[in-house]
Amino acid sequence: MATTKEILITLPGGRRVDALIGAHVVRTDQPRDNGGEDTAPSPFQLFLASLGTCAGIFIQGFCARRGIPIEDIRVRETISLDTQGTLEKVRLDIELPPSFPQQYREALIRVVDQCSVKRAIQAQPTFEVHTLPSNAATEVAVAD
Repeated sequence: MATTKEILITLPGGRRVDALIGAHVVRTDQPRDNGGEDTAPSPFQLFLASLGTCAGIFIQGFCARRGIPIEDIRVRETISLDTQGTLEKVRLDIELPPSFPQQYREALIRVVDQCSVKRAIQAQPTFEVHTLPSNAATEVAVAD
């Protein structure tokens, strides 16, 4: 699996924030009731979507290895927040068509439990925040 060791975050204006990940730009915005224009998902919505889409990737791989069609499989993700708005619970319901082989249903749950995003959260990584001088600010200062 290819990894991204650095993501560059830019602030294009308003409440929009973009992330440059390799050759991809992920755009975010805030809802209108939070001062944004609602032109893209919020960062928290992208975080939640990363959980569900990670589960989907694991489901897709599981089914591909067994020749199981994936067209009618869906993952429904629901969340629970506490009174302060802190995430308390994430529930993933895998909706399977009647034709999905019964003998693989429990194995599919175990596979989704291996989702990389879920495992990263469960590992409780430490977070460090620092300030550094901007390259752009350094370049302007040198030019003066």
